[in-house]
Amino acid sequence: MARDQIDMTPLQSRDELVAWLSAGVKPASEFRIGTEHEKTPFTLEGHHPVPYEGAHGIGALLEGMQLLLGWEPIMERGNIIGLYDVTGGGAISLEPGGQFELSGAPVETVHQTQSELMAHLAQVREIAAPLGIGFLGLGMTPSWSRAQIPVMPKGRYKIMTNYMPKVGQYGLDMMYRTCTVQTNLDFSSEADMVKKLRVSVALQPVATALFANSPFTEGKPNGFLSFRSEIWRDTDNARAGMIPWAFEDGMGFERWVDYALDVPMYFVKRGDDYIDVSGSSFRDFFEGRNSAFPGERPTLSDWANHLSTIFPEVRLKRYLEMRGADGVPWGRLPALPAFWVGLLYDDTSLDAAWDLVKHWNAAERQALRDDVPRFGFKARIKDRYLFEIARECLTLAHAGLRRRGRIDHLGRDESRHLEPLDQIIDSGQTPAEEMLAKFHGPWHGSVEPAYDEYAF
Repeated sequence: MARDQIDMTPLQSRDELVAWLSAGVKPASEFRIGTEHEKTPFTLEGHHPVPYEGAHGIGALLEGMQLLLGWEPIMERGNIIGLYDVTGGGAISLEPGGQFELSGAPVETVHQTQSELMAHLAQVREIAAPLGIGFLGLGMTPSWSRAQIPVMPKGRYKIMTNYMPKVGQYGLDMMYRTCTVQTNLDFSSEADMVKKLRVSVALQPVATALFANSPFTEGKPNGFLSFRSEIWRDTDNARAGMIPWAFEDGMGFERWVDYALDVPMYFVKRGDDYIDVSGSSFRDFFEGRNSAFPGERPTLSDWANHLSTIFPEVRLKRYLEMRGADGVPWGRLPALPAFWVGLLYDDTSLDAAWDLVKHWNAAERQALRDDVPRFGFKARIKDRYLFEIARECLTLAHAGLRRRGRIDHLGRDESRHLEPLDQIIDSGQTPAEEMLAKFHGPWHGSVEPAYDEYAF
């Protein structure tokens, strides 16, 4: 999310941490869909990264968006770093390398997600085009080295940039060179949360394959279909991955709290300052043993902020976040919420999806997740290709969305938003394979045409 939480009540007991999560439980009638997507800004002239500073920079882009939208600016040390829609609940924020993120408002239907996206793109274009800025819909920047990419003026990113190389080889690539699209969904009880979490963790590799869209690094094929997904395998495994313990007996909010207590922290925010506590656990902080805050106990804000620095394939906050997909061009963005809503917000499809994955063990799930970045649909689990499983999931998603019966102004249900995925399954190829074919054919071994064909 764009904004770090502010609630300065000191925490007294572990029960409060559990209660904070379980406050996310809501009746199915109040379920919402939140979609977040990141896109890489580039200069229309020359296809270079866009700096923060200057008349044609990211700061100027945000200032223009603020004037256009009337949203509240999010400031840090005098710099505008995001915007917040006080009425609707949406936000615009910056990832470390300037990736421009829309965190959509919580909406009721995928139709509304699409409308929100279309409005956002029109608004962004209106401000960005005169500044000479375009946006790229790929899972990773296809041509730039890490050294070329500017750093956004956010305190938490400085701390993360220093910490990342200590815990994995790809953390800085994750921060500065990748983009994702993510869907956030609700649960009606602890048991409902657990079921949705297990189904979506197990099936996250399906989304990774369907959305695989990052086959290039610094102008050349990198040997993967989703290099963004590969990056997450060696970013920081203390806070990422397939969380096998979530499939064990006794899983619930308490188990997540115990996991999060031991995930190393990055920072503690006090006022405008980010204090580097990287590597220390929240558990020690909770017991008054953080060396930067001796004897002090964390607040609910500290807890909420810490939960936002944990990066498993599916993340629990007061809702569930699907984290397995590469960023894609705008026409394919609504397909991600459509896919997960169809599987998880319809009980018949959810039961069928659980039947599909419940016989897989932790080692099998992990092997599938490890193979999918390179092999896409050709990855296997037990004796099945992921392609077959993806096709089944798409069938279940279609049926779930039809049963939901949310109709747009033309009388169509939400299953129409799955059309881009239907085309992918019909072709038998991931988007990355289609792009690699262009690279080796009509693009003549250059990634430059991507800045036209995959731009927003």
